[in-house]
Amino acid sequence: MTGSVGVFAGLAAENRRLRSEAARRHLIDLATGVLAAQLGLSTLDAAEHLTALASATGLSVGDLAADVVNGVAGPGDPWVTPAEAPPALARRLRRTAAAAEVADDVRDAARTLLESGLAPLGADSLWLWRCSEAGGLRLVGHAGVGATEATAWQWIPPATPEPFRAALADGVPAWLEADPADLDLDLTPLPGAARAVLPLRRRGAAVGVALVGWPGPERFDAGLRRAVGGLMEVAVAVLDRPEGAGADAPVLVDVLDALAHPGVLVRADPMTGALLAEYANEAAAAAVGGSVPADDRSLARLFPHAHGELARLVQRARRTRHPQHAAHLPPGGAPGPPGPLLDVRVVPAGRERAVVVWHTDGDPGIATGRAVARLQSVATFQDSLTGGETVWSEQAYGIFGMARDEAPLPLLALRGRLHREDGDALTALLRTLTDHRSGAQSVLRIVLPDGSVRHVRVAAEPLLEGDTVTGFVGVYQDVSATRRTELALTATFDHLTAVRDQAEIRHQLALQLQQAIVPEATALRELPGGLTVAARYRPAAEEYQVGGDWYDVQPLPTGKVLVAVGDIAGHGIDSVTGMVALRNAQRALAFTGRPPGQLMGWLNEVTLRTGGGPTATAVCGLYDPEDGELVWSSAGHLPPLLVRDGRARLLEPPQDILLGAVPSYEYEEQHTALRPGDTLLLYTDGLIERRHDGVGAGLGRLVTAAGRLAADGGSLDLLVDGLLGTAMGDTDDDTSVVAIQVRGPDDRPPAGELLNSPGSDGLNSPGSDGP
Repeated sequence: MTGSVGVFAGLAAENRRLRSEAARRHLIDLATGVLAAQLGLSTLDAAEHLTALASATGLSVGDLAADVVNGVAGPGDPWVTPAEAPPALARRLRRTAAAAEVADDVRDAARTLLESGLAPLGADSLWLWRCSEAGGLRLVGHAGVGATEATAWQWIPPATPEPFRAALADGVPAWLEADPADLDLDLTPLPGAARAVLPLRRRGAAVGVALVGWPGPERFDAGLRRAVGGLMEVAVAVLDRPEGAGADAPVLVDVLDALAHPGVLVRADPMTGALLAEYANEAAAAAVGGSVPADDRSLARLFPHAHGELARLVQRARRTRHPQHAAHLPPGGAPGPPGPLLDVRVVPAGRERAVVVWHTDGDPGIATGRAVARLQSVATFQDSLTGGETVWSEQAYGIFGMARDEAPLPLLALRGRLHREDGDALTALLRTLTDHRSGAQSVLRIVLPDGSVRHVRVAAEPLLEGDTVTGFVGVYQDVSATRRTELALTATFDHLTAVRDQAEIRHQLALQLQQAIVPEATALRELPGGLTVAARYRPAAEEYQVGGDWYDVQPLPTGKVLVAVGDIAGHGIDSVTGMVALRNAQRALAFTGRPPGQLMGWLNEVTLRTGGGPTATAVCGLYDPEDGELVWSSAGHLPPLLVRDGRARLLEPPQDILLGAVPSYEYEEQHTALRPGDTLLLYTDGLIERRHDGVGAGLGRLVTAAGRLAADGGSLDLLVDGLLGTAMGDTDDDTSVVAIQVRGPDDRPPAGELLNSPGSDGLNSPGSDGP
């Protein structure tokens, strides 16, 4: 099992490395865009300039990128003013913000904010609640918080305690330096621990509340408050992200690590259905002995003697959605198993996972503790139905919370001490004892004199004289601790299942939106002004990477034709809905008849005001059939490709920044005269990007491939399909390609290739009204 744990640790380390690299690239991209706008450079030249500056100053490219982005931050940015924040702190916080911005979901973002931003400031926990439609607060992200506490505080009702109410209603933060009792919330802090309750507001409206905790008292000086407040601005930006479809395993790991006895997280392979050990806590690794090879984490390898029965328990738990139990299974480990698996419990954890926990007598510490617990929690009783008395062993008084001098309660008199919902269970037990004259057992909730509830297992046998039941004899066992563990696990797993189901719905919605708005292929379309258009969309290799690509070709009332391609950063429902917002805004703005530079400036303001703080690249052009001129602007997008007379070349784009980076930005325009026979190609980065190559190399391959295909003299469809077929990009990202070709007077596509007449309303693209 040690090998399995090593594999999981290695995978987690690789995942952290990939996330760190994604955050670094995101920050460098932002800095490159800033330099391109400030210095009038191309994106490639700006990237090279950034690298050269880093080398000259002795800073890393990441640190210099943070300085560049901080240098253009607005006056509202709480941490970047050099006079107010040391450069090292400002850089670290900017890197933290970049990492949170590329996080897949709000759970990962919360973890990033704590580990990279708040922990260096002394904090040890972060809670993020989002306002719900019902008026309360719903926990959507947390870090440094135990699974039990997180489950208990999933919801805070509308009647929120102070200072939560002040944060929500008035936007007033509360800095509690050493007296968290004012919160009136039992979040199990250390005595005297400091906490900050901070409003999360977007455009002046409350969207949630954050709580940051410290392990002890803390003096909140102006610098610390400014830094924490700045990180909460990032929290606002990520608050509406998915809560983490795949985020259940880390929470389950937290639960397992909190257990003193062995526990293993088991997952069903989605392809084969085989049960695999996904994680084992330290007690389990010690209990089973040996190790599991990295290429074989099967249940059969981990539990060679017990895997058959374990597999049946797991399948039954997943099917019925209820915990399963086995008192004793054969030894599990190999070689040299330390002993049998005792008191085995299997708790379902969604459709694919389950948790297996057990005890073992191989560990003297665990075995000794269990033996003492049994002595303290097990008691015998004997009742008489013929005038005799009830006799309890001494331990029974402790189980029922009664003094030793009080009279013991007969089994028939327990109803007055039961939880109101357990009366039927007691009736069924008594009926089995008296009517069927056979043994029975049940777990009943006993209400103690102080009002607390204890789970007690009752196992009884009837005493018989002939066919007459004269009494009962049996055992009481306090199983409250076990039940609490099961309930905590079950509550956690039920919540995770709901989150996963919600995430699956969000993913399917994103996929349906993307498929409806960006068809994978369109037939040739002939548009007014002598244009023929072909477009293709290639989805991401993995469905969960549904992205934010869009394209649009639309005749306008002015007689001009809108030609556009864009790409929102990220994947999932947020990217798709952001794409829809920007595409619709762009089309509506184009109908004003304003030039592309102004349209792009307006679209930049729309992006800045779109929920979730997206960024995007785009090319927007207006083609005038009267004079054949294309006027176009670019927001940090890849350069258009012009194919003329069998040769391909890239058009030099304006050196402007991406959408959503800087407010009130003015975009330049380029003018390109198109001739009959010319083909203009717009595309997104999925067409050319490779993991280990620069953008320049990808563009070079694109020019070569387009020139070769154009020289072959094929149709517009063949050109577009040929470029997609060359598979120049290998990042598995989605890809959009749109090509427009200017026809000569006698150059009209065959009628069979045209789907629309010359009066068509446009291309069946994002937002097209065509079939």
